[in-house]
Amino acid sequence: MRKISFFIIPIVFIFSIFSDSSAEIFSIGENTSAVGTIKYHVIQKGESLIEIARQYGLGYNEIVDANPEFDPFVPTVGSKIIIPKFWILPDRPEKFQGILINLSEMRLFYFYKKGNINFLSTYPIGIGDDNLETPMGKFKISHKVINPSWYVPESIRKERPELPAVVPPGPENPLGTHAMRLSGTSYLIHGTNRPWAVGRKVTHGCIRLYPEDIPKLFEIVPIGTEVLITRQPVKVGRIGDEVYVEVHTDDQLKYFDYLGTAINLLAKKGLLKYVDTFKLYNVIKQKSGVPTSVTVKNKEPQVITSDPWL
Repeated sequence: MRKISFFIIPIVFIFSIFSDSSAEIFSIGENTSAVGTIKYHVIQKGESLIEIARQYGLGYNEIVDANPEFDPFVPTVGSKIIIPKFWILPDRPEKFQGILINLSEMRLFYFYKKGNINFLSTYPIGIGDDNLETPMGKFKISHKVINPSWYVPESIRKERPELPAVVPPGPENPLGTHAMRLSGTSYLIHGTNRPWAVGRKVTHGCIRLYPEDIPKLFEIVPIGTEVLITRQPVKVGRIGDEVYVEVHTDDQLKYFDYLGTAINLLAKKGLLKYVDTFKLYNVIKQKSGVPTSVTVKNKEPQVITSDPWL
């Protein structure tokens, strides 16, 4: 069994709001590198990681990657699992306001401002599968619809000829209760009638949120909001004297140089000299998706080079 040590990290903000299940809003400063804390959960009889992920506002991928030693469907009762509600913020343009979707970690980050305070709201998502990928690039929210009808694309009707041309609002509608269209495309950010799809690559390119999450995001996102869709399998940040690295496996990036990318990001941010070489190698190998400290404890500068076995 792989052993990983984590600590609950106290991160100071103006305030943090945890309203219910997965809706989470943070106030952030211009130099905030990460939000949240690591939590833990003791498995109860009859629980699966799928149910626990939804309870804590995580996607299937997040809870499974953080707890690879457990069976996702029948985890050992009484075991303590990691609840990775701790995220390094993705790289983004300076003073960015809008939605940033990181496909590599299957998570949506909404950066916005109220008065003089910057806020962040973040949600797990489901995205396009390997043959129908969610597109990357810059978009805007062009339309918002409550109780949308689903006009079934011809490509899907060929796969499932039993479907009607239009699926009306209701429990059989895969768009859920709310939908927001990405400008210039047929892709939507929407709810779902299949919550298990969140944290998985199962859509035809659209972005799915939990049924309890989409109304909250829909309410606070105005038409015209910028949407930036990226792939960032490696994120780095600093909290006080600690340097953190967060790594996600991204199967769409063939032969991706995780270590080289981490080294370049750390160097760019002036953090490389504070990093323990072996801690960094281990984080890259594990790819747990959990921000992990790679700080050198003796404070001596480290010489780090790419290692081909990673």
